[in-house]
Amino acid sequence: MKKRIALIAHDEKKDDMVVLAAEYTNFLRQCLLVATGTTGKRISDEVGLTVERMLSGPFGGDMQIGAQLVEGKIDCVIFLRDPMTPQPHEPDINALVRSCDVHNVPCATNMASARLLLSQLAEFHHADAHVHS
Repeated sequence: MKKRIALIAHDEKKDDMVVLAAEYTNFLRQCLLVATGTTGKRISDEVGLTVERMLSGPFGGDMQIGAQLVEGKIDCVIFLRDPMTPQPHEPDINALVRSCDVHNVPCATNMASARLLLSQLAEFHHADAHVHS
C-alpha cells in the first residue's frame, strides 16, 4: 500500500522543500503526496511530482491536512517550519503538530529530521518490495 505523505513548508522553507523533494523523487513518486497550496504547486512544477493540493496554510490548508491525519489518511508529515518568523496561523500549526503526537504519526519539522524520516521510509519500502516480489 502506498504511503500517504503530507508536505508543508513555511515561505522561508519552500526552497528547502523543493530540494528535499528532488533528493527523494524516486521514493516520493511511489507515494501519495498531499501538500498545502504553494508548497504543492512548487513541488509539482519544479520537481514533477503529482501532488494533491490543499489550501494555503494561512487559509486552512494545515487544518485540512490535520483532518485527514485524524481520520488515519496520513502516514507521515514533513513540515519544514520557519522558527524565526511569526506565523499568523500559529494555532493551526500547533494543532497539526499536536495531532501528529496524539495519533502517533511521524512528523519531521526540519531538513535533518525530514531526511532521516524519508530515508527510513524509503529503506522500508525498498525492503518490502523485495519481500513481495
